[in-house]
Amino acid sequence: MVPPSLLAALAPVTVIAGHYGVGKTNFACNLAIDLAAGGREVTLADLDIVNPYFRASEQRGLLEGAGVRVIAPVFAEAGSSLDVPSLRGSIVPALEQAGEGRPVLLDAGGDDAGAVALGRFGAVIAARPYAMLGVLNALRNEVRDPQEAAANLRAIQEACHLRFTALVDNSHLKGETTAAVVEAGYAYSCEVARSVGLPLAAVTIPEAMAPEAVPSIPAGLLYPVKTHVRNPWE
Repeated sequence: MVPPSLLAALAPVTVIAGHYGVGKTNFACNLAIDLAAGGREVTLADLDIVNPYFRASEQRGLLEGAGVRVIAPVFAEAGSSLDVPSLRGSIVPALEQAGEGRPVLLDAGGDDAGAVALGRFGAVIAARPYAMLGVLNALRNEVRDPQEAAANLRAIQEACHLRFTALVDNSHLKGETTAAVVEAGYAYSCEVARSVGLPLAAVTIPEAMAPEAVPSIPAGLLYPVKTHVRNPWE
């Protein structure tokens, strides 16, 4: 179930961005499926044309089975990172038709390089109510320091010409995630949030973890998620 704090942070158009490997796509898939389960007509657009791995479009069967419309570059499922012209033709009408009951989620590529593709739609997005969630993961080596994470968020903003509106803590070790891992990630994300002056909208936890296992985190922030996106060898 999507926590109230995260629901409040969403908009008709919600961008999901952050550093490479923080778990943006798995978070986006969970959010899209849960919103669809709540009766919304959800569109999830895969804008990751830089990194051909761990893309939302690779979960097309799962997402469409849950009632989520998927927009992706042609050949995306085949592992190509080509930016094909048909992408823009599908996304702009979806953005223009977005509404409270028809949210559009944009799964952006990692870092400022991935955000360049997002910037192509910046003017269209900025012309309507939008949110941009920065996904954080304390276990990513390149952004373990909160100040490095804050700098990464600022670089993404510069590249896509949009502003982050809230943050999501997604610190995890997949099946080996413990309460200690989640609580350490929460402390890290709170420090990043203070540095950039943004609210923390959610803290993800494994679906099997009881909220009581992390008493230091407000229950209203906790978002139980499934692992939909896996490594090729898993």
